[in-house]
Amino acid sequence: MRIGVIGCGTIARAAVEGIAHDGHEITVSERSAHHSSSLAKAYENVQIADNQGVVDSSDILLLGLMAEVASDVLGPLTFREDQIAITFMAGASLEEADTLVRPARATAIMMPFPGIARGGSPIMMYGDAEIVAEIFGNRNSIFPVQSADEMSAYLCAQAVLSPVARMVGDAADWLGDRVSDKNQGESFLRELVASNLSVTACEPLIDALNTPGGYNQRLRLHMEAQGMTQALKNGLSNMA
Repeated sequence: MRIGVIGCGTIARAAVEGIAHDGHEITVSERSAHHSSSLAKAYENVQIADNQGVVDSSDILLLGLMAEVASDVLGPLTFREDQIAITFMAGASLEEADTLVRPARATAIMMPFPGIARGGSPIMMYGDAEIVAEIFGNRNSIFPVQSADEMSAYLCAQAVLSPVARMVGDAADWLGDRVSDKNQGESFLRELVASNLSVTACEPLIDALNTPGGYNQRLRLHMEAQGMTQALKNGLSNMA
């Protein structure tokens, strides 16, 4: 495929890294020169162009822009009717992105995470699941949603990643003050959380860790008593 990337920030760079070995011809915009130049140096099939050059050399476009600048960046560009776009812009709906790229069509919106660079990452998306799976599905799990409202709910709920990382980081700091190798302690906790949640649903895992008086039960009950559950739900509702 001939794939173009407009807006080459951290997430767009990770998306390119994840597909760079799949035989595509990839053109990235010179916007965010650090990321684009690094990609071009690392992969022979990645080249750099200005935004119109990206459009001209591509059949499928990945829009990695911030929503607030999308109109200014995309407005001056000339798109083709035979092109399709996949948008990464969390602050703009699929319909809004579609309007910005006419006569091309924005057919899918997806939200990549940094892990897409190495594969094994979940991808929530709305719209044309077939094209998203064709490009990114070999190494990642695609989670299609059924409506724009569902997509908005997923976008809110995925924000749990940051507080979970903060919680693991804080526990690692606590552990690091008590063991000889702080980095090993953090690596252990990260793998502990990731490996268990990747194979077991939340409620069965909680049940399995619910030994009366055990460490896991005691800490969970303490945090729930401090308002953890309600604070999380209130935060999600405030974003919805």
